Amino acid sequence: MSSFRLSAFADEADALLSGQIEALRANGISRIELRGVNGKNVGVLTGQEARHVREQLEGGGIVLWSMGSPFGKYPIDQPVQTHIDDFKRGLELCAILGAVRMRMFSFFMPEGKDLAEYRTKVYDALAQMLELAEAAGVRLCHENEKGIYGDTDARCVELMQHFGGRMSFVFDPANFLQCRVRPNEAFTKLQGWVEYMHVKDALLDGGAVVPSGAGDGEIAWILDKLATREGEITLSIEPHLAVFDGLNALQSEALTHKYTYPSKRAAFDAAADALKALLSAAGYGEDKGGAGIWKR
Repeated sequence: MSSFRLSAFADEADALLSGQIEALRANGISRIELRGVNGKNVGVLTGQEARHVREQLEGGGIVLWSMGSPFGKYPIDQPVQTHIDDFKRGLELCAILGAVRMRMFSFFMPEGKDLAEYRTKVYDALAQMLELAEAAGVRLCHENEKGIYGDTDARCVELMQHFGGRMSFVFDPANFLQCRVRPNEAFTKLQGWVEYMHVKDALLDGGAVVPSGAGDGEIAWILDKLATREGEITLSIEPHLAVFDGLNALQSEALTHKYTYPSKRAAFDAAADALKALLSAAGYGEDKGGAGIWKR
């Protein structure tokens, strides 16, 4: 019997780590996908800052589920070695933070170009990253994202097959919708590689991000399919329901938000509530131990 454990990008609730921990605890979430910390991206923290982050998380009873890194969000037609060097530094931060997973991407593609021209360069760069990550004991988890090589379901499958299980997959329904890909069709093809899911919904028409269950992301259907697995499945909430510090630096497209909230914290709470409503409707209940676990 499967169970779900909640995680989140808590930088959408508060820029400060102290506020992130408070928002997670208030929503009964025990894990974090660490991305923005005190106004800085996790990938550029100093060693001292990373040690302090780890101390704060452990003191607050929050488990670092994954480093929500920016690595692989880099133009493939630019010299890649500089980015690989930054990635090496990111792996050093993983060791300090205690992160055993890293969310990453497969490089931005030049507009108007044939992507096949860049396939070899993408594969070579990802192979370098995988070799370094494996040596560091970090599992790379590729997220589908608009504008990168692995944006559509077909190219995501291609990447997963090419690297033969060395890399896991982070399934993001909203990002697929913004690439005009139906999430249920993508999930059917990719489910064998999915390590965890970003809970983010959107409308197919226009790509606007909406609360889970209010869009075309087939969130309830995907949860039902994930529930056939044995063991614990992590759901990482990524609200994107209101503009937050750093949003424009994280993605290039402008999102038209049809649901607006008075504050980042209110948007974060609404996203958590929307997922919990879907889990409740599917017959899941929150474990009273406070660990963010939902069981049937």
